[in-house]
Amino acid sequence: MLITNFLSKSKPKLPQTMNTQKFSAFQIQTSVSADELNNNVEVSSKQLTLATIQAWLVSYLAELLEMESEEIDIKIPFVRYGLDSSAAVGLVGDMETWLNRSLSPTLLYDYPTIEALANNLVDTI
Repeated sequence: MLITNFLSKSKPKLPQTMNTQKFSAFQIQTSVSADELNNNVEVSSKQLTLATIQAWLVSYLAELLEMESEEIDIKIPFVRYGLDSSAAVGLVGDMETWLNRSLSPTLLYDYPTIEALANNLVDTI
């Protein structure tokens, strides 16, 4: 699936509640509200769990690709979802805003799946 008109799309927003987020064949429990995941509340290091980061990435990618969150597999590389370089830079930029931290623009190339990226972020933030 190719991404078209990426730059004209607004930043993805998460659903109002997000108590259980499904990822492929397993579930991750999270008690983080959609407001916290959407930049409306400053994210603290205490709130940044692996599940929180994965949930944000899954929801972002699902909204961007106009898919259901359940269709996003955290082990599939971003390029298989059709993310080109401008989409990758846009995702990293939005993640910088969400985390209130500077991130490398090549982060998605260094960590090419949601699983790898979330694991790296939870270890380095």
